Amino acid sequence: MPQQLRKAPTANLPGPFKVLQQGLLSLDGADHDRLKALVYKAFTPRTIERMRDQTQVVTDEALSAALRRGEADLIQDFALPIPLAIIGRILGVPGRDHPRFSTWTRALVSIGDRNPLFVVPTILTFMAYMRRLIKERRAVPQDDLISALVAAQENSDAMSDDEVLSMIFLLLSAGHETTVNLIGSGALALMQHPDQLERLRADPKLIKPAVEELVRFVAPVEQGTERYAARDTEWAGVHIPRGELVIGILASANRDPAQFDGPDQLDVGRTNNRHLGFGLGMHYCLGAPLARLEAQLALSALVQRAPQLKLAVPASDLTWRKSFIVRGLQRLPVTL
Repeated sequence: MPQQLRKAPTANLPGPFKVLQQGLLSLDGADHDRLKALVYKAFTPRTIERMRDQTQVVTDEALSAALRRGEADLIQDFALPIPLAIIGRILGVPGRDHPRFSTWTRALVSIGDRNPLFVVPTILTFMAYMRRLIKERRAVPQDDLISALVAAQENSDAMSDDEVLSMIFLLLSAGHETTVNLIGSGALALMQHPDQLERLRADPKLIKPAVEELVRFVAPVEQGTERYAARDTEWAGVHIPRGELVIGILASANRDPAQFDGPDQLDVGRTNNRHLGFGLGMHYCLGAPLARLEAQLALSALVQRAPQLKLAVPASDLTWRKSFIVRGLQRLPVTL
């Protein structure tokens, strides 16, 4: 019922942070449709697919280092570095800047685990750097996502520098964190279901349905963005007054017995899997193809190259991040 819901009014952010209010998640209606049409012209399947080889290289390097040690924290040593490295390459960050770009983005994506005030200097530095890079790409376009965002046009309309910058932040936050949680929590789920782990190991072609099943099963994003009822309405027999908060719980929907056979069972070969892990409708996750690619390559490599993969601590000792929106582990110690 998208016409019956509206986005919550966003508090005015101070000065340089106002740009963060211009992203897809903060917009509805014509403003959202305009920006999404422009972004889709840049975020093409070709853009994603050409990252396959680079994603494979980054994945193999991270896993090889862990295998040499015989142990790893699969979050910090594997799930986190892969999307961090790939997003820098997709955006077109020059190789010489990769170390500091990685430092900045690690700080940005960990903002939920620390006092946000400590991250303000990093955010300002990062914004200034990205504005310079956007300006450079307007002057001399290259074969990267920033150049594509800058060049995207729809009926003579184009994205402003603020809109491009806001899109970059969205990719780093919503897109990046979802992938980290999918890889980390997905690996844990496979270890806790050794029959499914061995099934996937025996039949590598199952990796695509396996990743879809893990999105459904582990719920890397537990709920959708909050909305408010634009008018009094009835939904599934429930009266929702105008102005009432409405939140879609994706994790619950993905365990709905009316939609899934054996909803609480992990089935890496599940075929009827219309999950809502990447959302639905106008706010369907723009980065879903990239998240799928990264998770398929990462989990496939882990399953095939680490036959001795096991948890290094009892599952009860694992700590989950303190968030009611996303679901992810702080650490995942394993032996290889």
